[in-house]
Amino acid sequence: MKVFGAPRRYVQGQGALDLLGTELARLAGDAVLVVDPVIDDLYGAGMDASCAAAGVRLRRLRFGGETSPAEIDRLAAACADAPVPLVAAAGGGKCIDAGKALANRLKAKVATIPTIASTDAPTSHNYVLYDDAHRLLAVEKLPANPDLVLVDTQVIAQAPRQLFLAGIGDAVVKVFEVERCVAAKGRNVFGADPAYCALVLARGCYDILRSHAAAALAAVDRRQADDALDLVVEATVLMSGLSFESGGLSIAHSMTRGISAVPRYARLLHGLEVAYGVLVQLVLEERDPAFLADLAGFYDSIGLPTSLAALAGASPDAEEARLIAELTLAAPHARHFPRPLDAAEVVRAIFAVERGLAPAPRRGVAIRDCAV
Repeated sequence: MKVFGAPRRYVQGQGALDLLGTELARLAGDAVLVVDPVIDDLYGAGMDASCAAAGVRLRRLRFGGETSPAEIDRLAAACADAPVPLVAAAGGGKCIDAGKALANRLKAKVATIPTIASTDAPTSHNYVLYDDAHRLLAVEKLPANPDLVLVDTQVIAQAPRQLFLAGIGDAVVKVFEVERCVAAKGRNVFGADPAYCALVLARGCYDILRSHAAAALAAVDRRQADDALDLVVEATVLMSGLSFESGGLSIAHSMTRGISAVPRYARLLHGLEVAYGVLVQLVLEERDPAFLADLAGFYDSIGLPTSLAALAGASPDAEEARLIAELTLAAPHARHFPRPLDAAEVVRAIFAVERGLAPAPRRGVAIRDCAV
C-alpha cells in the first residue's frame, strides 16, 4: 500500500512573511507563535501587524533554545490559560520542532515558518526531541504534515551561507536514498510502499541543485533573493521533504547515527553529515568512478565536504570507523539497500571516501541504478 503525505498549503516567495496574517486566518482566528529570539527581534513587530490586519490574535512565545521535554512543558504551561487552535513556529529546525511538539501536545493545527533553509523539516510530520545536553531522546510524529508552510525567500537569503549549504547537502542525497529504498522494496517514513511520484520529485530536486546551487549560494552571498535561490529553496524545503517522507531513506541518513556518536563529529550540521554519508553509500553501490568523480567535482565547486577530513578536520581512526559502521547498520533505514551489508564493508567504504572516492572492492555483482 502506497502513502504520500504533504503539507496542506505551501507558500513561498520574497515578502511572503507579509502574508502571515492572511495565511494563518485560513486556519484559525487565534494562534500561538513559537519564535526564535533573533527572528522575534527582527520580524516580530511585522508579524504582529500582519496578523492584526487579518484579524488573527497572535501570541508570541520565545523559544528557549533546545527542543527538550522541559522546554515543551514550559511552552505548554504558557498556553494553559486558553484553548490554542493553531501553533505556528518561526525560526530554524529546533524552533520548528518545538512548535510541532507543542502543537501535538495541545492537539492544535501546525504552521511552520522557516527562516533558514538548512533542512526540509518544515514540510515534515516528524520532529526530534533532545535532552538538555543535546542527546537525542526520540523522533516523534504529528498526526499529519503541517497545515501551512510559509517561506520568505528574502529572509532565507539573509541567513548564514553555511546553513543554506547544509540544506543543499540534505537535499542532494535524496535521489540516491529514494532509489535505493525503491529498489530494496523498503518502506517510506509513513511505513508504506514508496510512492513513485516521490522518486520523480527526488530526481527533479537533484537536477535543480546541480543546475542552480552555485547561483543560489551567490545570491545568499549578496543577501538578495533571486530566481536561482527561489528554485533551490523549493528544492531543499519542499521537494526534498516530500521525496524523503513518501519515498524513503537509506544509508546516507543512517550514517548520522554513527557519525554523531564520535565526539569530534557530534555537532556537525545534519545536511553536511548526510552529504558526506551518501558518498559512502555510493561507494557501497560500486558506482562508476567517473560518476563519483563528477559528483565530487560538484561538491568541491559549492563547498560540500568530500570526506570526514574535509568536514571536520580529521579522518576517523579504525576504532571510530568501526563504531560509525556498526551504528549506521543499526539504523532502520540501513535495511533499504538491495543487499545485506556488514560493518567491515562499511568501514572499507569510509576509508575509500577518505582516500578520494575510490570504490571499495567486493565480491559479486555491482548494483545498478534503480530501473523504475
